[in-house]
Amino acid sequence: MKDKLTNIKMRDWTETRAHSSWQVFKIMAEFVQGFETLAKIGPCISIFGSARTQPGHKYYDMTVEVAKRLAEEGFGIITGGGPGIMEAGNKGASLGGGRSVGLNIALPFEQFSNQFLSADSSLDFDYFFVRKVMFAKYSQGFIMMPGGWGTMDEFFEIATLIQTRKFTQTPMICMGSSYWKGLFDWMRETMLEGEKNISPGDLEMIKIFDTAEEVVAYLHEFYTHNKLQPNF
Repeated sequence: MKDKLTNIKMRDWTETRAHSSWQVFKIMAEFVQGFETLAKIGPCISIFGSARTQPGHKYYDMTVEVAKRLAEEGFGIITGGGPGIMEAGNKGASLGGGRSVGLNIALPFEQFSNQFLSADSSLDFDYFFVRKVMFAKYSQGFIMMPGGWGTMDEFFEIATLIQTRKFTQTPMICMGSSYWKGLFDWMRETMLEGEKNISPGDLEMIKIFDTAEEVVAYLHEFYTHNKLQPNF
């Protein structure tokens, strides 16, 4: 019985392995399309946050305002292209006359393209990891709005890339201090002071602001002394 079960599983595994080899071409195609499209857009700021945040919520309005101000400063805005905070970011970019970029992905819920994307700046992805490379490579700043699992995933991945210097030092901002306070208190008290799993400078690389004016001033100061360029 054991040998029969093993043979069945090995046959399934062999078929899966053959399919995986062909997946490489689909993955390559997503990378090529993303690189070719985003390389033409120019300096951008990525905005991450919850797909569930509704119009009229304070964080939705905050996102619209900061995206609008950044667009007026000449930055394009990159979001995940869906509803909630993503929609707010693209709406702000449109109101500010900037490029409004959406990196969409097929999900079983919550994800659909919002109406504020620039006509030539909407991309669709099947693979999360390809999509996240596009955010990381072509953004000259990262704004983390309040969000859930996906936002936390993006938060810690970007923080890790900056900490390990896998790309150039890039502004990372959290907006909504009351939302982020608990997480930063835990990182400071437990990760830093208690277990010493991070260094003091690791927390200092992330700024926490509550207004668009603070974000624009910080980015203006940062890029007075640093180049605008892809991160790797």
